[in-house]
Amino acid sequence: MSSNKQHKLHFIAIGGSVMHSLAIALREKGYTVTGSDDEIYEPSRSNLSKHGLLPEKFGWDPARITPDLEAVILGMHAKEDNPELIKAHELSIPIFSFPEFIRKQCDDKQRIVIAGSHGKTTITSMIMHVLKYEGRDFDYVVGAPVEGFPNMVKLSDAPIVIIEGDEYFSSAFDKTPKFLKYEHHIGLISGIAWDHINAYKTIDDYVRQFELFANSTPKSGTLIFCKDDDFAMLIAGNERTDVNQYHYNVHPYKTDGHETSLITDAGPVKLKIFGRHNMLNISGAMMVLQQIGTPEDIFYKAISTFKGAAKRLQLIRENAHNAVYLDFAHAPSKVAATTSALKEKYPERKLTACLELHTFSSLDKNFISNYTDTLKAADEACVYYNPDSKKQKAERKLQREDLIQAFNFEQLQIFTDIHALEQYLTAKNWENHNLLMMSSGTFKGLDLPKLASSIVK
Repeated sequence: MSSNKQHKLHFIAIGGSVMHSLAIALREKGYTVTGSDDEIYEPSRSNLSKHGLLPEKFGWDPARITPDLEAVILGMHAKEDNPELIKAHELSIPIFSFPEFIRKQCDDKQRIVIAGSHGKTTITSMIMHVLKYEGRDFDYVVGAPVEGFPNMVKLSDAPIVIIEGDEYFSSAFDKTPKFLKYEHHIGLISGIAWDHINAYKTIDDYVRQFELFANSTPKSGTLIFCKDDDFAMLIAGNERTDVNQYHYNVHPYKTDGHETSLITDAGPVKLKIFGRHNMLNISGAMMVLQQIGTPEDIFYKAISTFKGAAKRLQLIRENAHNAVYLDFAHAPSKVAATTSALKEKYPERKLTACLELHTFSSLDKNFISNYTDTLKAADEACVYYNPDSKKQKAERKLQREDLIQAFNFEQLQIFTDIHALEQYLTAKNWENHNLLMMSSGTFKGLDLPKLASSIVK
């Protein structure tokens, strides 16, 4: 399936972030692509429409599955009783999860996979940014939009591919972590902090997936670990014959006013990003790029222009005395790192941090204790969650007292009504005061640019 001749593919659950990007990439490669989904949200909807791939009607229709299909590609939203999937089985059409299909497209490429509970999107984006700056030809798969790249997936005849490797299941039927499907030559583990409690019931089970990733490194392959992370270094301690293993730590840096600079032998390198966790990410990206021949001076020139991936400490609006930031943070380790980073950048300003509990893990009362002290860098903190979310199981449903005890934050403000949260924030005095909004969701459709405009005059 690597040639450019016409192939006909159908995507079941085409609306996913990587699924729709893969569909677009294959369409641009010359494939005939169709897709289906029962609901598609933005920005997937607009992206698919722009490329002529938005289904004419939502829902599942087995008539879309025809004998001339070369393959069917499954998103996580596709369940066992999906009528299109049943029809594909009846017609003996090959069926792939999207990581399996991407791997098949990359047989002749050097495969670089970035794994980790946190930082993998940013590290992948940094590598992409530097390679583009160098003018090198490469393919990629990344989980968030990156400035300068029109799509989140590119598959061509390039000799290397950079892949953000997720530890979550490959499909509803295949419990193999996605990152194992790619069969990396160079692998990086940025850090391990228990997440996906709906998939991995214990921390041991979760850590085991990363151990499998490390152990799958081929002879003469390369493994890179974050020395700052205890679990990553525990896995690094296992002996692997003929595998090159390297460690990285925080790149030396300094903060002067609101500016962050790397400390290098050639002098300071001013950055457009900030936060200790991003200095770790820079070191990880730099070590990967060293393995594929990027000169140090080119790396520093390129990284100085990197603005970050979408929704990763993304500045929404600012003036001389306050700012509003948005971050994809949802897991405990991400919440702590993001909150600390913003306080480090603006130590003279008050910080209000707002977190939406949106994932299965964050809405589980048996997991919520993992958020202890994650907001301690903030001066004020708010937590919002939807008490009617279908992600909550009745026996593990959150109560206000669970949150108060879990976060260990004096005077934690808890909201279950998004309008009440919006009113609370707009009524505050924002003089010399920043706001950080953190979620992997949308705060129930809250208009963040509008909120930011009301705060930052």
